[in-house]
Amino acid sequence: MFEHTQPAQLDDHGGSDPWAPFLVAHPGEVLGLLRQVRDAGAPVILAAPGGTSLACTLWSLDTSTARLSFSADLNAPQLQSLVDANEAVAVSYLESVKLQFEAEDLVLVHSPQSSTLQACLPEQIYRFQRRSSFRVRPTLRGARAGPQVTLRHPAMPDMLLDLRLLDVSVGGCALLLPHDVPELRPGSLLHGVQVQLDNETAFVVSLQMHHISSLHGNGHRIGCEWHRIDAGAERALQRWVNQTQKRQRLLTLS
Repeated sequence: MFEHTQPAQLDDHGGSDPWAPFLVAHPGEVLGLLRQVRDAGAPVILAAPGGTSLACTLWSLDTSTARLSFSADLNAPQLQSLVDANEAVAVSYLESVKLQFEAEDLVLVHSPQSSTLQACLPEQIYRFQRRSSFRVRPTLRGARAGPQVTLRHPAMPDMLLDLRLLDVSVGGCALLLPHDVPELRPGSLLHGVQVQLDNETAFVVSLQMHHISSLHGNGHRIGCEWHRIDAGAERALQRWVNQTQKRQRLLTLS
């Protein structure tokens, strides 16, 4: 969905923020994500408004002064331009998650031991799921059937199937094929598949089937890829995955 190192364009929609579902604003969560970036030594790309960009790593977080310190190549020609801009958008990756936040009040700080590029500790971070992401397992509530897809069997067009979704990502999904349903063959491209994730999130898409595995008497698991999903459906899917992960993280903390 997003270029590997480029910031997503978040400020050109006007009105309410359509990216709000991807926003992390709780101070504890913000610090937790930044500490993961620091501890992993994950590369951080700082991109200034004028187009200047610089690769660095997050070296330290100082909560008492609300400052971040980045280690960077002090001989990099773009460093001074970045400092002159005084602000940048920072982009980093934690495995299947893309993080984006504002790095403001950029200052080059020198000490006898080292020199670092400092910025204000951000108050919020955007958290995006990458297309090659791990999948979230929907949580079933009460008697609700949970997320499902409706499709026609490719070999029997008159047979309409309602299949439960076992897991979902912005790149694809896994379907539960009951043992009493005629098999679906890997490689099949299924058109006009109706996806119902919840009462507010539904769309129609094509599914490319890639592999089928046995669930030991409980049917089969079909691994699928979304095929030519349109922008509106992809945004709704991204939002649903992000909200589901947030709920599951809160459950593990409670």
